Amino acid sequence: MLPAASLLAQAPQGMASRGVRPVPRGKPSGLPFRSRFTDVAQQAGLKEIVICGHPGRADYITEVMSCGAAFLDYDNDGWMDILVLSGSRLGDPPKNASNRLYKNNRDGTFTDVTEKAGLFRTGYAYGVTVGDFNNDGFEDIFVTYWGQNVLYRNNGDGTFTDVTREAGLLSPASRFGSGCAFVDYDRDGWLDLFVSNYVDFDIRSVPRPNQTGACNYLGVHVNCGPRGLPYGHHLLYHNNGDGTFTDATAAAGIDKVAGGFGLTVAAADFDNDGWPDIYVACDSTPSLLFRNNHDGTFTEEGLERGAALSEDGMEQAGMGLGIGDFNLDGSLDIIKTHFREDTPAVYLNNGKGNFRDVTIPSGLGVETRFVSWGAGMFDLDNDGNPDIFWVTGNIYPEVEKKFPNIPFKTPRVLFRNLGKGRFEELIGEAGPGVEAAHSSRGCAFGDFDNDGDLDILIVNQNEPPSLLRNDSSGWNHWIKIKLRGVKSNRSAIGGRVTVRYGENVQAQEVQSQSSYLSVNDSRLHFGLGAAAKVDVEVRWPLGWVEKLSGIAANQFIEITEGSGITRSEKFR
Repeated sequence: MLPAASLLAQAPQGMASRGVRPVPRGKPSGLPFRSRFTDVAQQAGLKEIVICGHPGRADYITEVMSCGAAFLDYDNDGWMDILVLSGSRLGDPPKNASNRLYKNNRDGTFTDVTEKAGLFRTGYAYGVTVGDFNNDGFEDIFVTYWGQNVLYRNNGDGTFTDVTREAGLLSPASRFGSGCAFVDYDRDGWLDLFVSNYVDFDIRSVPRPNQTGACNYLGVHVNCGPRGLPYGHHLLYHNNGDGTFTDATAAAGIDKVAGGFGLTVAAADFDNDGWPDIYVACDSTPSLLFRNNHDGTFTEEGLERGAALSEDGMEQAGMGLGIGDFNLDGSLDIIKTHFREDTPAVYLNNGKGNFRDVTIPSGLGVETRFVSWGAGMFDLDNDGNPDIFWVTGNIYPEVEKKFPNIPFKTPRVLFRNLGKGRFEELIGEAGPGVEAAHSSRGCAFGDFDNDGDLDILIVNQNEPPSLLRNDSSGWNHWIKIKLRGVKSNRSAIGGRVTVRYGENVQAQEVQSQSSYLSVNDSRLHFGLGAAAKVDVEVRWPLGWVEKLSGIAANQFIEITEGSGITRSEKFR
């Protein structure tokens, strides 16, 4: 029998790419883009390096995939704090390679409170989800690892406690945990937990690039995977309402699916039936769409509903997910990012949870240069049309030495929404924070300085994170909405807000993960363009609908289930 390394070398290797050429770029619109992004991480105090293997080489896939980040308000002071995950490296792991919690000082700076909060932990972290699993009014944190995942209960006093064991979430075996999402799939008012797993990784059977049986990319010896490695298998845990979870993977039908190389998870109501579905971006295998059957079970229908493969039926290296209503029809669409020499996928929702790949007609087929990761579909210039942003970075640092035209560090990508389902890529128009080259992975979107526009937090490989401050100009309006559940889960995860402004309608949902293994600001942000007032419809996670009319723009409002607006604030 051949050794495992030899079998791996004979199997398909690496990440899927269709090897397509970009579509020719059209004539620029010439319209001004009234937002500029500047990286202020250093002066803001985000200084700790995110460890991801050794700089200049990548021995294993555990090092190149890296991790996500989160905007969260862990102390309920109304300002977004920051959690940045970190990996490690084999052989000489740095002692300080921990996830980092940064408290917002409300003056544009942050303080590292990791050890004080009880969150110092080394290891290979990947994904994060944030939600109030015990309905005590404070946001809890779940982190996936290669090894053992961790559930942190927020104690309400600025500290967290590892309650993984008592919650019933300890795994009997080591796993490569990746995407994760809190979701109340059975609408009982308690947040359940979905976890995707990337690969079944055994370091004893996978060669390094300098060993016999190593994998290669363009003739260069590189780390192996995901192709050639066994699939990961995905898990669903039911919240028992007493601080514990029960494995419901089989009972819910999740185990009927073979698996796949699962990465980012997005739980949202894609078919507009009032129940949350679960979408999993899968790397080099068909992505998965678990449709909620309303009875505690799911049916996987990604292929049937047009969200599993490319338009030409090919597997793609699904990494990041952006969820939003880019064509303003009240339904949630999907942007999924992929490997270099391939386009992203833009899936347009017909309102019933059936998707059509509109990558080429939307204008995003012009970009195929980069390995692409965390993504978002948000209105970055407040003109009323959600834009598309993603971060990039290669996974093979060794390749650049032989092929300088395939750099390891690459810029961020921003497509401005022109309306009517069309986008144009902005190059050199959105500020130095977008043009800067890094090898990035996760990113999160949130208003860290409470000034009415969305900023961007980015995880960079073997560098400190980036914090792109958005400086918007012009007279565009906006509104920011925070939902507080009462009968529904306290985080209101799964709550749908539909805003009507002018002739436009836009839907957003409170989600607990998207981008690449990351968590966005849970306050839903709507750019409104010239509209000075909006009508708001809230569909709470348990199904009850609440309507508010004539709400003034340029303010933050908090809506509490059953009580209407319970707080409002004019940001500076």
